[in-house]
Amino acid sequence: MYLNDRNIYQAARRAAGLTQEAAAERLGISVESIRAYETGLRVPPMEVADLMVICYNSQALAVQHLRASASMARELLPEVPQVRLPEAALSLIDRIYAFADKHRDRELIRIAQDGVIDEEERADFDEIARELEGIVQAAVALRCAGPGA
Repeated sequence: MYLNDRNIYQAARRAAGLTQEAAAERLGISVESIRAYETGLRVPPMEVADLMVICYNSQALAVQHLRASASMARELLPEVPQVRLPEAALSLIDRIYAFADKHRDRELIRIAQDGVIDEEERADFDEIARELEGIVQAAVALRCAGPGA
């Protein structure tokens, strides 16, 4: 539940420029609840986390909360690196071009066209899957990116 040694809920609240008192008022919960979430004593229920995402204007908090709350989400959702918009956009574009330049799309079509990944194709498929995970991570980072410097 911590991001760079700070609690994800506290980091999002502070990034929004809110005190615990102001956040509690806007969220319709007690300051004690905010403190419990920010010290890791309790995990906010999904409804409160949803309100925090809106109130704090933090898409990253949504992904981080899901990853912290459910093991299935940790398997499916990539970690969200905290980057600025220009860096996130350039990273995504770079990964997409690298994938295309290596013709990985064509390799994936070749592997998948028969509906079976055989032993000879497994290593290539796993490598392509890792590259696609990097593209997905970069896309999520772009979606959650903060403004440029």
